[in-house]
Amino acid sequence: MTRQRILLLGSGELGKEVTIALQRLGQYVIAIDSYKNAPAMQVAHEFEVINMLDGDALDAIVAKHKPDLIVPEIEAIRTERFYDYEKQGITVVPSAKAANFTMNRKAIRDLASKELGLRTANYLYATTLEDFKKAVSAIGIPCVVKPLMSSSGKGQSIIKTEQDVEKSWNYAMEGSRGDYKEVIIEEFIKFNSEITLLTVTQKNGHTLFCPPIGHRQERGDYQESWQPCAVSDQDLKEAQEMAAKVTEALSGAGLWGVEFFLTDKGIYFSELSPRPHDTGMVTLANTQNLSEFELHARAILGFPIPQIHLKQHGASAVLLANAEGSSYHFTGVADVLSNTNTDVRLFGKPTTRPYRRMGVVLTYDDLQSDVNVVKQRAIDLSKQINIVNQ
Repeated sequence: MTRQRILLLGSGELGKEVTIALQRLGQYVIAIDSYKNAPAMQVAHEFEVINMLDGDALDAIVAKHKPDLIVPEIEAIRTERFYDYEKQGITVVPSAKAANFTMNRKAIRDLASKELGLRTANYLYATTLEDFKKAVSAIGIPCVVKPLMSSSGKGQSIIKTEQDVEKSWNYAMEGSRGDYKEVIIEEFIKFNSEITLLTVTQKNGHTLFCPPIGHRQERGDYQESWQPCAVSDQDLKEAQEMAAKVTEALSGAGLWGVEFFLTDKGIYFSELSPRPHDTGMVTLANTQNLSEFELHARAILGFPIPQIHLKQHGASAVLLANAEGSSYHFTGVADVLSNTNTDVRLFGKPTTRPYRRMGVVLTYDDLQSDVNVVKQRAIDLSKQINIVNQ
């Protein structure tokens, strides 16, 4: 086995777990982000602080470190540079095409809906307030608005009345990442639940699927997730077929977070991330034989994954900051950890801001347990931990 140099672009809590998983397989990781002391930097072999939307800065880092693999862990990257890196013989995970398409909601939605024929919400795009108003009128109220380039729910909102239209436009512009100012206006789907289907594509093996994960969102960001989520056999089969289609079209090996809406009319494709998914942090509760981070590490290195199977029921509930600050501490952690079948992961982010995810509470129980009870326990315990700014 050859030790490879891996450039991790994005060093948050997901990147931290990916770094640990890669190091356990003997790899060398250089963590990159736009701020110092990001979570993955705390465990990586080396780190650099750059603006990843600056293509020249990105080129300089790649030239300096000469990585074998580039692993993007966030969206805010000058991803068009990835095609050049592939030409240089560097493996981009899962591929330059996947990173580019999924960075832009327009590209991935058109691929899913127009090219692959997957069932999606009706949608339109707008680059001006005038076009935005027309699109809202055509789609109808209520509707969902998202910047074409954003992450962690930034800029996303639901228009419920005419009074929300301009507010929603302004919020989308504020939350848009990069220099691409365009929004997608989507039909509001009356869904019964949302699921994430973690999908693993392999270099030398068939596509694998994790047991479906249920999740609840607020402000476009997940609050709780649980595994498994109840899904009918027919809906699960259709979701797996859609996930296999879209990941094959984007190409490359790795773990993908594919999101779906479950409705009375069937299953709808929603979004896709070509990397471990925040809702998949529930897999840190040992719900399956390999966590999503271990699966990602194995897949991108070309190591075999014989199977994925459910070991126990689990849930995660986020710990959110409520104020801005550079010095903080947690209270209630010891009390929460005094409970059986419970764990806490604190991410070590250097600063807080309102609604910033600072950790998760994990709960779990055996396969005979009620996953809804496991989920409620995670929610209740998360309320016992407070983030106190000093």
